[in-house]
Amino acid sequence: MFRFTLAAIVMLCGTGTAMAQPEEDFGDSRWSIAIHGGAGTINRDKITAEQDSAIRAALGSALEAGSKILKDGGSAIEAITATIIILENDPNFNAGKGAVFTWDKTNELDSSIMDGSDLSAGAVAGINGTKNPILLARAVKDNSPHVMLSGEGANQFSREQGLEQVNPDYYATPYRLEQIDKLLAKEVSAADVDYKFGTVGAVAMDKDGHMAAGTSTGGMTGKRWGRIGDSPIIGAGTYADDRSCAISATGSGEYFIRLGVAHEICARIRMRFPEAIKEAQRAVPKDADGNDTYVVHGSEFQLSDEEIQQIADDVIAELGDLGGDGGIIYATPWGQAGYSFNTAGMYRGRATSEGEQSVAIYGDE
Repeated sequence: MFRFTLAAIVMLCGTGTAMAQPEEDFGDSRWSIAIHGGAGTINRDKITAEQDSAIRAALGSALEAGSKILKDGGSAIEAITATIIILENDPNFNAGKGAVFTWDKTNELDSSIMDGSDLSAGAVAGINGTKNPILLARAVKDNSPHVMLSGEGANQFSREQGLEQVNPDYYATPYRLEQIDKLLAKEVSAADVDYKFGTVGAVAMDKDGHMAAGTSTGGMTGKRWGRIGDSPIIGAGTYADDRSCAISATGSGEYFIRLGVAHEICARIRMRFPEAIKEAQRAVPKDADGNDTYVVHGSEFQLSDEEIQQIADDVIAELGDLGGDGGIIYATPWGQAGYSFNTAGMYRGRATSEGEQSVAIYGDE
């Protein structure tokens, strides 16, 4: 499978030669994965050395699990499911174990998952009792005629599906209890209680070129009235389409919903692709009769790393203009994996078949 970028075409045309050689031959074995564990005011002076080490280790373990599945030829949907389960089980994040408390000191968890190969999706909102919400979202996608279930109905479906159930106190940690107690005692405001969105998520492309995305969260500390954020909403917090990208978001959910961030990024990539091919075709040199010496085919063309990053950054900038904070991770059909965020930091990691493997916390990494 040949891949050309517009820059490569222009460079070749500048030499006066037709496109005889591809920029790179990736074969059929390219894969990529990106993960996140939340974004927000994540500064070095707010995180202890022990917390820093534990978070990096958790991100590394999750990334390794997803990468192994992809390396071994597994599907993107399996890779992100396994990755998110690990993050849900880690109390360092606001998903599953370690989920934040509502105003009523209960836990209401949200999750969603989407398969870019057929646009199938599943989501759950305001649930409790299921150990791993991502598995319930996956069950909705695979085993129900619906896309989203909520509340007690979703809990009932979980039990009927035989998913592992836990007591309500499973989610609780001393840190989360301290947060809600401070908020209820009016010692701090909702904005100040913990300005980190600990939502977790993963996106991936497998060796077959299929995309998948998933997101899981406990929501906002002190949320009331059954509030639901962007994480379980397909198109806002999660989206995947083999034709464009896979996105998982974290941040101030109301703004991600209003902008439809996940779908917006994928739509812009999808619209940009044919335009970029047209630009590349115009750059191809002509023969003596004025005909193109080469026809650029979509199967051998890709958007550049810079174009993908710019599209993601533009949407996150628009989110900021509305007043929203947070970030996204992305994976593309061409093997790129990355992030965009407008906060001080973001728990994140990525790995690709090209040898990239990294985890990071702070904005300057």
